[in-house]
Amino acid sequence: MHKSIIQVSEDFWNIRGSFRIGGVVDIGTQASLVRLANGNFLFLDSCRLDDRQAADLERLAAECGGDIEAILNLHPFHTVHVTSMHERFPRARLHGTSRHRQRFPDLPWETLCTEDPKLHKKYAGDFTFTIPDGVDFISSNDNIHFSSVLALHRSSGTLHVDDTLMYIVLPRVLRLVGVKDTLGFHPTLSMALQKRPGAAAEFRRWAEQLVEDCGEVRNLCAAHSAALLGRDNRGAPIQARVAKALQKCRIRLRAHERRYG
Repeated sequence: MHKSIIQVSEDFWNIRGSFRIGGVVDIGTQASLVRLANGNFLFLDSCRLDDRQAADLERLAAECGGDIEAILNLHPFHTVHVTSMHERFPRARLHGTSRHRQRFPDLPWETLCTEDPKLHKKYAGDFTFTIPDGVDFISSNDNIHFSSVLALHRSSGTLHVDDTLMYIVLPRVLRLVGVKDTLGFHPTLSMALQKRPGAAAEFRRWAEQLVEDCGEVRNLCAAHSAALLGRDNRGAPIQARVAKALQKCRIRLRAHERRYG
């Protein structure tokens, strides 16, 4: 198996991809391949795959006796690799957010967008999907990438998330002197919150529910950084990390409430 493909569990694989800003700085990206209860597979998100990576994933699915039935693009601003992913797996049903559909109208999109509750219900036997409340899902500002569809795969206890939660892995030299890795909500939260009364409270309630939902989460797959697997986690459980991330937002949420109510 290619070194970029991480086996998280017996039915979940995370692919660490490359995404270069300006063609120079690689901030990374991700996709995940998940085996469903029906024996088939789907991708969460898209990333560019070379021939060996694609062959490894196709062989994995074939050896397990399943087809790759769908690609679910979960972040409205993660669009760079959508076309290449479809070209690699043209028989997989292609789902994206409404922004994906607008940007690539010639691709064979399925009717249901990934933010649509009807699609979430379709895969409810395998996943819990959730979208942050109180913020714009698709911001009019292209630099605000806070919101996405978070996918919690229950059987493997894995949370796949793009941007909404940022997992920061520090250089080894800092970790050796006791500086720990961190999990936090994306720094554009203050800008993403809708400028109206109640938006901060809605986000807080959503985040509190996310903390509760993470009670059984053992693995975190985050874009632009790394996967934190239960077998390697030497710090707090994922649920405690998400709770701390929310706590760190309290000043920004109170400031928003003072201004907008």
